[in-house]
Amino acid sequence: MSDLTKNLLSKLKKSFGKKIIRSKYHLGEITIVIDPTNLHDILKSLRDQKEFHFKQLIDLCSIDYIDYPAEQVDQRRFAVVYHLLSIANNQRLRVKSFIKDNDFPTIQTVIDLWPNADWYEREAFDLFGVMFIDHPDLRRILTDYGFIGHPFRKDFPMIGNVEMRYDPSQKRVIYEPVSIDQRNNVPRVIRDEGIHRG
Repeated sequence: MSDLTKNLLSKLKKSFGKKIIRSKYHLGEITIVIDPTNLHDILKSLRDQKEFHFKQLIDLCSIDYIDYPAEQVDQRRFAVVYHLLSIANNQRLRVKSFIKDNDFPTIQTVIDLWPNADWYEREAFDLFGVMFIDHPDLRRILTDYGFIGHPFRKDFPMIGNVEMRYDPSQKRVIYEPVSIDQRNNVPRVIRDEGIHRG
């Protein structure tokens, strides 16, 4: 770990103390885990305080931890991850927050802090079903308006629930249950080991 990174971690612990649930250094970057109740205030401080100066949100994504051992993720299925950049300090920081409600995941929007969070949050809503409180226009961004479910959830069926096609007799797009037959997708491997060619 470089001196710059050690210094950042020290400042984070000094400023936020026990509000940082966990911190981890991996592949040259620090990740801190924050409870959603403290998240907005901490992100605002990370943006505004000169010792941090994380003026840019370079990415926001969601993660579905359904297959992880429950004790590793504090019994929580979904997390939202914020990737921050400080050009002034030449540093990056990853902030992760585990959402408390697994059935109806909600977390506060950060559009007021970084306006570019708009489409990132819409994507997390569309693909994972995370609801961002106070988002001004939370609607699907990648899937169709009639789409049912959230396709990046790990329990979403690989073939989906519905398929759409254009019906020339009705002159419109219609939705129907998926008509794909289950099949084995494991490729058959043919090896010619032991065959001598002359």
